[in-house]
Formats: sequence, C-alpha cells, structure tokens
Amino acid sequence: MTPDVVGARSFVAKDLKIVFTGGIMMKDPSECADFNIKRYAWVKKKFDRYEVVEGASDEQTVVYSLGTLYGAWLDNQPFEANRYIDRYLIEHGKVKEMHVWNDSAEHILARLSHDHAGTTL
Repeated sequence: MTPDVVGARSFVAKDLKIVFTGGIMMKDPSECADFNIKRYAWVKKKFDRYEVVEGASDEQTVVYSLGTLYGAWLDNQPFEANRYIDRYLIEHGKVKEMHVWNDSAEHILARLSHDHAGTTL
C-alpha cells in the first residue's frame, strides 16, 4: 500500500467519498495516506478475494475486497492477520465511494490496554 496518490486519483470520481472505520470521512486518496501514516510504520494488504454484487452494470457496480493487513505499528512491532473489508461503488469505471473496515482499532485498543495494565485510565 505504498501511496501513489497521483496514480490513485486516475481511478476515482471527482466527487469521491471515502468512509473509514469509525465514520471518518475523506474525499481524496491523499487523506487515506495521511491517515495511515498516523497508524502504521508500514502496512500492506494480503488480498483473499473479490466479490462483485449481483446486478452489476456498466453504469454501476459494487465490489468487495476481503483479506488481511500486515505490517508494523508505529513502534515497529509487527502485526499480521488484521482483517479488512473494502467496499467500492464504481460508477462508469471510476470509484465513487469506498468504505473501509478493519480490525486495526481493536488491535490498537488491546495494545493500549496491555501497555496500561494495572493503571487507572
């Protein structure tokens, strides 16, 4: 997931809507890169499968990408098997909406809980 913001923009609609886990709204691929820099030292995807929703047409298609994330947290601790689902609404060959769900927040909370074991937050 090396950010290629310029390249990514060639695949998205001008009115792109991106929604990350927790309802975080974005409008440009650069915002995704900026968000990930605050979470990961580095991160990559292991693609398991793609699912195209029945009823797809040349005008509009919904595609799901399912797999796992692997990489390193900001403290360089490695991680793997972090599940993700991305949902894409594609209109006329361009991504119009992208919804992102993954387990990163749960892993971050578990790490914080472990780091602060025995303390009152």
